[in-house]
Amino acid sequence: MTATILPNPDSGIDALTLADGRHILAYNHTKSKSGFPEGRNMLNITVSENGINWKPVMTLERQEGEYSYPAIIQSSDGLLHVTYTYQRRSIKHLVIDPDSL
Repeated sequence: MTATILPNPDSGIDALTLADGRHILAYNHTKSKSGFPEGRNMLNITVSENGINWKPVMTLERQEGEYSYPAIIQSSDGLLHVTYTYQRRSIKHLVIDPDSL
């Protein structure tokens, strides 16, 4: 593992190598105190073929509040399951078809 050029406000991320060999990363694509969106106001998914060059593919959240501590797995049926803290009040669960990314 090496650092990427992706912005991050010192918040948790999760990465996974998919069954098809691509790499996926769930993270807050923001910086701290830079104007909206900032900090943990936005949560994103990005994909890489080589672990170096990343392509943003999905914005999960982009609004006032906090979206943090993402976790991502690929189930035996090939689907991606993403969970994260939603507004510090609950956990949100999304199911994503990796073929759509």
